[in-house]
Amino acid sequence: MFELQGHRGARGLFPENTLAGFRGALAVGVSSLELDIAVTRDGVPVVVHDPSLDPDLTRDASGAWLEGAGPAIGSLTLADLRRFDVGRARPGSVAAAAFPLQQPQDGEKVPTLAEVLAATRDSFVRIDAEIKTDPRAPALTVPPERMAEIVVATARAADAIGRMTVRSFDWRGLAWLRRHVPEVPVCWLTEAKTEADAALWWGVSAAGLSTPRAVAAAAGAGAPVGWTPTWAPHHGSLRADRVAEATSLGLRVVPWTVNDAGDMARLIGWGVAGLCTDRPDLARRAMSDAGLALPPPA
Repeated sequence: MFELQGHRGARGLFPENTLAGFRGALAVGVSSLELDIAVTRDGVPVVVHDPSLDPDLTRDASGAWLEGAGPAIGSLTLADLRRFDVGRARPGSVAAAAFPLQQPQDGEKVPTLAEVLAATRDSFVRIDAEIKTDPRAPALTVPPERMAEIVVATARAADAIGRMTVRSFDWRGLAWLRRHVPEVPVCWLTEAKTEADAALWWGVSAAGLSTPRAVAAAAGAGAPVGWTPTWAPHHGSLRADRVAEATSLGLRVVPWTVNDAGDMARLIGWGVAGLCTDRPDLARRAMSDAGLALPPPA
């Protein structure tokens, strides 16, 4: 089944990584929701993209936009974080210009992972949670292995482990999952900067290996029945021969973040297994044109 993945919910249409955004993406009709994980000072996994609050997406309790870099998520308790509003982009910002169709939802707070799992329980949509750790800035977050452990524990508590996938550019957390929780599907994210410094981001030497072969080596043998290792490269650097190579190695290829209708059609023609997009409405049209089955709106 072709996977239509709503990136940060569907941030081309709704505020990113919010409950309103995830509900909106489900109403459009997606197979899975891509979202990002950080951990608060009191150990709660929350859904937010950056390790610090983005001043172009965040207002304080008085409604004023943050000035300069926001506080690190790891320095805030959940109660601290709840004081901020992330329901719209700052007028005139890059984010506002990039997504002019985004519908503001004032009053939206950064949700916890548990809240997202509860809000999507009846839809049976898959949750593709990205553990956001950066080996160049280890002090900003908990270690990748610990973040992976927290995500899995939260999914187990919500009885959602069967619809959870974990992804990351920092492959150390994925390696921990393959060793300790091999039944959880994982997705290896790549882009040019991580490929250029593979030893740092991947925790392994990839000398002499193409990126698809490095992913296949990281996946190893013995994947449980029911899931296939997934490679998620940046769509702009992807080539048809790399899709074919990855497929021949037994990998699914689900590129990110594809927002142009022409790019969607080209990638579908190359045989990718899915698309991660801010515009699932456009992707549904591309899928329909290609004769692919569409996920039902929820």
